[in-house]
Amino acid sequence: MTTYQGMMAESVTHSGSDGDQISAYMARPLGPGPYPSVIVVHHMPGWDDATREITRKFAYYGFNAVSPNLYHREGPGEPDEVAAVARAAGGVPDDRFIGDARGAMEYLNALPYSNGKVGTIGFCSGGRQSYLAACRIPELNAAVDCWGGRVIASPDQLTERQPVAPIDYTADMNCPLLGIFGNEDQSPTPEDVNRTEEELKKHGKDYEFHRYDGAGHGFFAVDKPGYRPVQATEAWGEVLRFFSEKLA
Repeated sequence: MTTYQGMMAESVTHSGSDGDQISAYMARPLGPGPYPSVIVVHHMPGWDDATREITRKFAYYGFNAVSPNLYHREGPGEPDEVAAVARAAGGVPDDRFIGDARGAMEYLNALPYSNGKVGTIGFCSGGRQSYLAACRIPELNAAVDCWGGRVIASPDQLTERQPVAPIDYTADMNCPLLGIFGNEDQSPTPEDVNRTEEELKKHGKDYEFHRYDGAGHGFFAVDKPGYRPVQATEAWGEVLRFFSEKLA
């Protein structure tokens, strides 16, 4: 993996679901490329500073990266305020997310310094959405699910906005999947992760799961009590290796 001391990062807009123009944050290495690309899917707390930092981290390691603001229609406002509006409405509709992710992919592939390969990574609710994208966007080249909750959902958890559990799309998964999980997490629980792995095995999918003892939900978050530096450092290494291999 190459590191780049120089990068450009800025707010941009790109087309999303139904042709909406949505806000996004983009970072890229300074250089001619071509570079692989990553869509960074933010967590339930919103399109926040932590998401921007992760987007810049990918640029440092040689990726074009863009993080679409999935709560654009619920804003404007501070990330936690807009996230509260989105939660009260029942979360982001799955079809709208897929449209926004497709728009982010088109934006990345149109960059003159793109190599035409795009992956997605998501955290918490974004992990669920990354799994969903792996199943519903055939052009996607790789996906990372970081502790995505409700990949498995009971019938009473399904809604008009999110009518199908992502695991029920597993047969349609078209790209390699990396899963990062803490063994002390309660959403998803280790049992949920086992069930997801069984489904991936049943359908012969290309996947790898990494599970970390002593880590719970959101253990990458350096500003939260659940941060686990040793596990997070090891897991970030797996993420960067995976994308470097699958998006080369």
